Amino acid sequence: MPLYTAAPDLLASRRILITGAGIGRAVALACAQHGASVILLGRTTPKLEKVYDEIERQGSPPPAILPLDLATATPSHFEQVAATLEKEFGRLDGLLHNAAETGTLTPLQHYTPEMWHRVLQVNLHAAWLLTRACLALLRKSKDASIVFTSADVGRKGRAYWGAYGVSGFALEGLMQILAAELESEGRLRCNSLDPGKVRTALRTRLYPGEDQQTLPVPETILPAYLYLLGPDSRDVNGQALNAVDFLPDISSH
Repeated sequence: MPLYTAAPDLLASRRILITGAGIGRAVALACAQHGASVILLGRTTPKLEKVYDEIERQGSPPPAILPLDLATATPSHFEQVAATLEKEFGRLDGLLHNAAETGTLTPLQHYTPEMWHRVLQVNLHAAWLLTRACLALLRKSKDASIVFTSADVGRKGRAYWGAYGVSGFALEGLMQILAAELESEGRLRCNSLDPGKVRTALRTRLYPGEDQQTLPVPETILPAYLYLLGPDSRDVNGQALNAVDFLPDISSH
């Protein structure tokens, strides 16, 4: 994948739902800057409001916020989200799954059932439930994209990564199956993206001994997300992609 540069109006008139903070915040700001109406979904209302204010200050289309705790949300909560989106926006052109629960870096036998359930609920079950609830809205778009933020430990197993690693593998499988089912429709695509080594709070929790100042900030990898959420990737479906493939200048990290 060559270095990608997004056109200023790449996402004009598109409605994009984004879960999670960290990379999600940076992507939301970038999507809004490129013309999208962004819907922010997350657990902590003050954090959502902060991003909302940042988007407004940059003069982008007005965003919306949907507070929801993915760890405790039930299927009916996701149906309510979809109903609200249909009423307020009519359709969705993009859905980015970025929210994640880290769990603990311990041997599988030391995992508590409670922590295992929480990680799988946030990282996998919630992603499936939200996608399931929003499919009808995504199908109303002439060109819609679902993106799952992935990780290297969800593509190659590594010791001690527990439920986080398992949920990563499951997300990749979910993406592949969904992409295959949607392929014949031609209006909706589904891919995963590994952001790589990026300076986020989640990575700090997973790699506490790492010098975060040596890592690129989330804004560095935005071209990859803009490409996948925009119309330029309309023919890309079922792919497990890496942000560094869009950014040769950070591939050395």
